[in-house]
Amino acid sequence: MANTTVYQAFRDTAERWGDKPFVCTLPETAEIYGIAAGELSYGQALERIDALRADYAAAGYGHGHRVGILLENRPAFFLHWFALNSLGVSIVPINPDLRAAELEYLIGHSEMIMAIALPNRHQDLMEAAQRAGQPFAVMADGGMPPGVTRAAARSCDIPGEHSECALLYTSGTTGRPKGCMLSNQYFHYAGEWYRDIGGLAQLQPGQERMLTPLPLFHMNAMACSTMAMVKTGGCLISLDRFHPRSWWQSVRESGATVVHYLGVMPAILMKAEPSEQDRNHQVRFGFGAGVDRGLHPLFEEQFGFPLLEAWAMTETGAGASIIANHEPRHIGTSCFGKEMPVVEVLLMTDEGKPAAANENGELLVRAAGENPRYGFFSGYWKDPAATDEAWKDGWFHTGDIVRRDQDGYLHFVDRKKNVIRRSGENIAAVEVENILQQNPLVRAIAVAAVPDDIRGDEVMALVVPHTPLASREDKEKAAVELVKWGLTQLAYFKVPGYVLFVDALPLTSTNKIQRGELKTVALAAVANPDCINTNHLKKRQEA
Repeated sequence: MANTTVYQAFRDTAERWGDKPFVCTLPETAEIYGIAAGELSYGQALERIDALRADYAAAGYGHGHRVGILLENRPAFFLHWFALNSLGVSIVPINPDLRAAELEYLIGHSEMIMAIALPNRHQDLMEAAQRAGQPFAVMADGGMPPGVTRAAARSCDIPGEHSECALLYTSGTTGRPKGCMLSNQYFHYAGEWYRDIGGLAQLQPGQERMLTPLPLFHMNAMACSTMAMVKTGGCLISLDRFHPRSWWQSVRESGATVVHYLGVMPAILMKAEPSEQDRNHQVRFGFGAGVDRGLHPLFEEQFGFPLLEAWAMTETGAGASIIANHEPRHIGTSCFGKEMPVVEVLLMTDEGKPAAANENGELLVRAAGENPRYGFFSGYWKDPAATDEAWKDGWFHTGDIVRRDQDGYLHFVDRKKNVIRRSGENIAAVEVENILQQNPLVRAIAVAAVPDDIRGDEVMALVVPHTPLASREDKEKAAVELVKWGLTQLAYFKVPGYVLFVDALPLTSTNKIQRGELKTVALAAVANPDCINTNHLKKRQEA
C-alpha cells in the first residue's frame, strides 16, 4: 500500500523507529485520567492499532463510515484513530465539554454511526443521537465494536490520499459549527510542513519530545503536533490540559524539547515570581499564536527560548500556514513572519482593493501552483455554498485582518468582524482583552462595540472579576480602577467606555468568546443598571 493514509504513515515510522517512544503520559495526567503513566513505543502502538483494526473490520466498519471519538487526550485516541483510518473510516473528534443540544447537532449533522467514548458520557451520547434521529451505537475503549447498522458508502474503494480522514468542527464563533472535511493528504502535508520548515523550528529526526496541552479535537494538536512527530519519529507528550502551577515541572519531567502554547498561557506563566529554575529545561522553541505583544520579549528573556508565532486555520491546514521561524521575528509586534514560496497571500481592504504597506486588509490565501487548494480542507460538510463563498474569486477568505509592513512581514490585527471603529480609529478587541486581562482584578474579559451617537462605536467590556463585587460602590470603584490602569497601557480611545461586571462570558464549546452572542449581550448591557459609564475617564494622556 502506498503511503497515502495516516495509518500507513504511522506504519512506515513504526517500521523504522519501532523502539522509539510515540506517546508519553506523565504521572499528573495519568492520575487525572485514571490510566497508566509511561511511554508507548511506535512498535507497541502499531501492535495495538492492528488488533483494533481487525476488530473493526470484523464488525463491518469501512470506507465512508464516520465514527466519533470522545477520549480527551488519552493515548487511546491515537490508537482508535489510526485503526479506523486504515479501513477508510473518518473520525469525528468530540469536545468533552459539549452538552445536550451541541451533541445532538454534532451527531445528527455528521451522521456518525458510532462513538468510542468515556463510559460516563455514553448515556449523554445515546440520548443526543435519539433526539437527532440518528442510528447510533457507543463503546468504551477496551470494548468490542458493535456491528454496523448500514454498509459503508465507499466499501468498494481503497482508501487514499483524498479519502476523508476526519470531520473537524469549527468553534462556531459566528454561528453553528461547520464540519471541515479533512483528507489524508491534509494530515500528511501538515506533518511534512512542520518537519521541513526548519529555521528556529528545526526538528531533529528521532529525537524530539513535543509537549502540548492543547486538545486533540483541534487541528493544532491533531494535525500539526501529532503528524510532525509521526513524520520525524518523535515523542508526543499530551497533557490533559494546561496546569499553570505544574507546567514547568511537566516540561522538565518530560524532557520536552518543543512546547505548543496558546496566547493566554505565557500571560499566566508570567504572573508567577521569577525563579532560578526558569531556564532549567531542554525546550528549544515554543509554537503557538496570540502571545501578548508586551509580554513576548519578557517571556523569552525570562525562560530562555523563542515563542514562534504562527498563523493557520482548520480550513487552511498547512496549505497556507505561516510562521515566524526566522530572524528577524519582530518580537512584540504580533508578527507571524512571511509566507513561504508555496503560499500566496493577498490583503484586501474593505473597498476591495489590495492593501498598501502598513494598511490593514483581510487576509486571503491559497497554495501556489496548479492546485490552489492543496493542503487545505476539502470543504464544509453539507454546506457547499459556504465552501464556495469562502473560496470566492479563487482565494480562501480567512476573515482575519492583517497588515504587511514595508519589509514584507505579516502582522495579525484581529478578526474582521471583531474590529471596533471609534471616531475613525480601528480598535482590535483582542488587543484590548489581552492587555486588560493582565490586571489583577480581571479573571476573564470580553470586549465588543456598542453604538455611540458621536463616535460611531464605543468600547464595552464585560468583566468577570476575580472577587465578586456586591455593591454598586464596589463595582464603580473597580471599573474606575480598571480603566485608569488601562489608560497607562493603551491609547485612551481603546479603553472601555462602559464596564459591566458579570458572572460569566458567552463562550463557545471550546472556550472561545462567542462573538456573535457577545455583540447582542453588549448591546443589552448598556441599559443594565449595573453598567458603569467610564467615558469621562477617556481623555488623551500626557506623555
